[in-house]
Amino acid sequence: MKLRFAPSPTGLLHVGNARQAVANALHARRHGAGFLLRIDDTDAERSREEHVVGIQHDLRWLGLDWDEMVRQSDRTPRYEAAAARLKQVGRLYPCFESEEELRAKREQRLRQHRPPVYDRAMLRLTPEQRAQAEANGKQPYWRFRLSDGTVSWDDLVQGRTEVKLSSVSDPVLIRADGTVLYTFASVVDDLELGITHVLRGEDHVSNTGVQLDIVEALGGRPDRFTFAHLPLLLDEAGTKLSKRFDGLSLRALRHDGMEPTALVAYLARLGTSEDPQPLGFDALAASYDLRRVSKSPARFDMRQLLALNRRTMHVMPFGQVRDRLPEGATEAFWNAVRGNVDMLSELRHWWDVVSGSIVPPVQEGETDFLLQAIDALPPDGPEHPWDETTWPRWTEALRESSGRKGRALFHPLRLALTGEEQGPELRDLLPLMGHERVSGRLRMAAS
Repeated sequence: MKLRFAPSPTGLLHVGNARQAVANALHARRHGAGFLLRIDDTDAERSREEHVVGIQHDLRWLGLDWDEMVRQSDRTPRYEAAAARLKQVGRLYPCFESEEELRAKREQRLRQHRPPVYDRAMLRLTPEQRAQAEANGKQPYWRFRLSDGTVSWDDLVQGRTEVKLSSVSDPVLIRADGTVLYTFASVVDDLELGITHVLRGEDHVSNTGVQLDIVEALGGRPDRFTFAHLPLLLDEAGTKLSKRFDGLSLRALRHDGMEPTALVAYLARLGTSEDPQPLGFDALAASYDLRRVSKSPARFDMRQLLALNRRTMHVMPFGQVRDRLPEGATEAFWNAVRGNVDMLSELRHWWDVVSGSIVPPVQEGETDFLLQAIDALPPDGPEHPWDETTWPRWTEALRESSGRKGRALFHPLRLALTGEEQGPELRDLLPLMGHERVSGRLRMAAS
């Protein structure tokens, strides 16, 4: 049993790519299968080496590793050999129509209320006509002649699935410049590299029907493959998740402070009836079951992911995040704030609150109370160090002297000391801030 993740190095990995990578990696781990990273870089114009490096970095950040890695650009001789076999048996045929000619044919078929399927005109090309076209400087591109039947398989997510090949145009497998397209290269790779399970998006269902026909034409057994087509991802508005939305690239999420374990846990449960839990990779793999994935599109909800990220950070020990905290941040600081941030990028503000400078908002009508709060502050020194008891002692004294309680007592203090309406417990923040900073903030807010 062997699976693969096959990204194209033409841009950044996004959550849609990551969902497929996670599904393949979890399924492989659960069943003790091999896991291949295949870089689909046959498109030389758009593929970039920096994206190959970025893909590897993103996958390792997620905690995903692979047993082997191949590049399609290194396998050109294998594709040429496979193409020669298809040409020999008459399944790969040359075509010379231009894009304009093909577009005119499609438009004509649509006007006639017929499906815009390629008419196989080039199958009737005589040797003399081909020689004449090439003499005029035209280079052929090559189409695969599909069978006339129906291809079917038992999909691990979609159930029994069928593709009627007569409703699909014969696919172009080789461009005029000799480069192969994904449809063909992927089949050759899957056959020769021992892939048994293909997990990918449901937008590939038609491709699967075509590729199984190519498998058979190359002498392979279509039933050696097991497929799972994951439903598309929708955004919070219910529309198709755009790959061009940079905010959902793994690089952007990592930069914002998203925890990779939270993202993997969220993607693992996305589209199932199970609530995401802050679980490690092995625990997720042990219970991962593609049969629990709904056939309906899944909605990617950033608020739900942030909530899971918060829960994940809440149980993370200081040692696991020390290197990513603001310089000088202590374990006491981490323990105080970790349950009140959605992502690590928010910690910069709270570090400024406890050890730096902020400008608290002016509170109309609260000047006398804030000055009274300064007078009620407990001393801070070797004999009376500020600790978790300082806040309750201070607010109890202030309650008795001011007659305030509840929100009227606590809200002005929180605004003056943190500049925020809500946040970590002030009982935990006060010892980190110290008497001088607290009294200075209160005086500034009262002015």
